[in-house]
Amino acid sequence: MKKNDQDTSLFNTDVAQTKDFESDKIKTTNVNILLNRVRLDQKRTLKKRIVLSIILAGLVSSLAIYFIV
Repeated sequence: MKKNDQDTSLFNTDVAQTKDFESDKIKTTNVNILLNRVRLDQKRTLKKRIVLSIILAGLVSSLAIYFIV
């Protein structure tokens, strides 16, 4: 009787380890996807800031030229 119980527990442990390995693999993939999304968001915000600063500099310089002339 004890051998049957031990074999069953070993089998269940192997299945549990396999499931843990698969879930770790999925989590790693999801983290990579999230990091890529964060990087893309950072690039978008940087582009928006650059465009806004160029527009602001253009407005300030055009107003300066208008008041000088």
